Amino acid sequence: MSQEFIATGRRKTAVARIRMTPGTGKIEVNGKAFEDYFKTTALQNTVLQPFEVAKVVNQFDVFVNALGGGPNGQAGAVRLAVARALTESNIELRAPLKAEGLLTRDPRMRERKKAGQPGARKRFQFSKR
Repeated sequence: MSQEFIATGRRKTAVARIRMTPGTGKIEVNGKAFEDYFKTTALQNTVLQPFEVAKVVNQFDVFVNALGGGPNGQAGAVRLAVARALTESNIELRAPLKAEGLLTRDPRMRERKKAGQPGARKRFQFSKR
């Protein structure tokens, strides 16, 4: 069996587990074609960014299992997982990926709703009289 690189990426509440093998550039997300799953060009570019930075476009087949969050979070999670898998495949790719900030886990999360308020920061209307 050819080598297989397994990595995990997270963003917001989304988690992406990927399996990357040398191949022709086929990307499958949750059993669907990558273009069908991430419909907008912006999301597709987000996922493909690590390949372009590492200059290895169409050299790997990627099988993604994405769960939780929305399309943006999932695309970000896949991007991190792909970048991690690429460094696993070739340690020399670490420097260019790190320079682009693709190996950094985005720590921003949704702020929790507070008691006595309708949302995290919004307050109920205040009436003086």
